[in-house]
Amino acid sequence: MKKYISDIADSIPPSGIRKFFEIVHSTPGCISLGVGEPDFVTPWKISDQGIYAIKDGYTHYTSNRGLPKLCRLISENIQSSSGISYNPEKEIIVTVGVSQALDLALRALINPGDEVIIIEPCYVSYASNISLVYGTTVRVPVFKDEGFQINIERLKKAVTSKTKAVILNYPSNPTGINISPEILKEISEIAVSNDLVILSDEIYSSISYEEVHHSIISIPGMKERTVYLNGFSKSHAMTGWRLGYTAGPENIISAMLKIHQYTALCAPSIAQYAAIEALENGDRDVDKMKAEYTGRRNFIAARFNEIGLPCPVPSGAFYVFPDITPTGLTSEEFALKLLEKQTVAVVPGNVFGECGEGHVRCSYATSIENIKEAMIRIENFTKSL
Repeated sequence: MKKYISDIADSIPPSGIRKFFEIVHSTPGCISLGVGEPDFVTPWKISDQGIYAIKDGYTHYTSNRGLPKLCRLISENIQSSSGISYNPEKEIIVTVGVSQALDLALRALINPGDEVIIIEPCYVSYASNISLVYGTTVRVPVFKDEGFQINIERLKKAVTSKTKAVILNYPSNPTGINISPEILKEISEIAVSNDLVILSDEIYSSISYEEVHHSIISIPGMKERTVYLNGFSKSHAMTGWRLGYTAGPENIISAMLKIHQYTALCAPSIAQYAAIEALENGDRDVDKMKAEYTGRRNFIAARFNEIGLPCPVPSGAFYVFPDITPTGLTSEEFALKLLEKQTVAVVPGNVFGECGEGHVRCSYATSIENIKEAMIRIENFTKSL
């Protein structure tokens, strides 16, 4: 009965992505460009380590923080990519995916009424996660005419005396846009002058194409006020292993660790042993997957532009965010009619925020054969309008 449900649980909407794909699952012959999950199987040498962990009996709790060797390798990996060093014994936690890492960070930082800025369009969970800790979401929109880049003046105006943190996600889900070092520098100046914390979700950092990925933690003074979030789901095709990690200032990480102890206890031990192999010997597999994504990206973006739906070529992640306004349909109308008439699934852009209206998100984390067939169907659909 509804009377037993908390107000906050009742108020948050169901995931716009998951709600839409309840329809998809009941559509025979559907080609899905919707789910943000690599179609690659976890590389066998990584999976083998998980299997060996089971066979050898390494199926017990690990320390709350995570396996010491894994924490050390994570520290080395962050230093290799950003030049920033974290103490594996004090400044890192292995988590149950990046989703849990974000949840821990918000719980550790946010008091009721604190404001958290998000950059929209963005991943669908951010606003609801903020609501669950009784924070207030402040939305800063980015627009196609600005290349979906952050307008610094708009960001400055969003900061108030109640602002506690800013969530960044680059490369971006859903736009595939990366962020320049110049904009990161300006954001860091805003953070320092207003004493803000940055929550930097960099789950797609390994899937950057021509541009080198830059992390805000590499800017002097930002390691001390940034919670760095990353994981293995996208980089190593390990979504089902549910393994992420976070790094940050010792005082914030210590607070997050206390919450972690009372909620998840530790990340899955089997996945942690597999992740050790991923960090020690998985770089070549990551490069192979990224090379495949590059070809898919080039094809799908070119095809959308040929069809007459303007589509910038993304610089990271595995999504395109084409403009569907030439069809005269809303994002949701386009997605539902495309599914109904051509059995191709895409995600309406409005689920990522109001400024995502007029777009759809299409994942190219599926085979090139599926992408080619999907684009034929999308072209047929647009011609029929």
